[in-house]
Amino acid sequence: MRGIYLVTNRGLCRGRLLLDVVAEAVKGGVACVQLREKETPTRAFVEEALAVKNILAPHRIPLMINDRIDVALACGADGVHIGQEDMPYETARRLLGPKAIIGLSVETWEDVEAAQKLEVDYIGVSPVFATPTKTDTKEPWGLEGLRKVKAFSRHPLTAIGGISEANAREVTEAGADCLAVVSAICSAENPAGATARLKHVFDEALRRRDRRVSRDISF
Repeated sequence: MRGIYLVTNRGLCRGRLLLDVVAEAVKGGVACVQLREKETPTRAFVEEALAVKNILAPHRIPLMINDRIDVALACGADGVHIGQEDMPYETARRLLGPKAIIGLSVETWEDVEAAQKLEVDYIGVSPVFATPTKTDTKEPWGLEGLRKVKAFSRHPLTAIGGISEANAREVTEAGADCLAVVSAICSAENPAGATARLKHVFDEALRRRDRRVSRDISF
């Protein structure tokens, strides 16, 4: 999975319906959507997840659920994203099965080393830059930290935290395989256009990175 990874936040949608923002992101070419609801009751969360899934499924865009294994199971989501304090990976895998996409946040170098032993589908490098949308994290990795993780890890990297159109190119060139964004899409005046621009920057940077890797291998 490569591309723009939308992490939802209804509080940043400027009064618009979350489903409308998701639909606009789909128009713009989003690669994945993670439904993140920290305060929503379980029943409402499941209903919303089913509604988001109905938007994504015709386009074969994966629906990820943040933290909640029960909600992922109830709505038939494609996978979950878990943090270091959430359900252990091994338990999540046993419950969700071998085909589920499971992502794991890494906030310290110890987290990165521990993830090497796990069959997660990607690691979420969090946060790359400081961001007001997530305040319960460790020190930002920065671009150098992201490059270090890329050089070491056997897993694809999803970069999250303070990512915008302005820094998407350098984050991609530093090693991100997905750019996870929140406010850059949710708060955008035109979410479809914002997604499309992010995708364009990402695709161009990824092509340059892949060409550079190919040249290095050929030598």
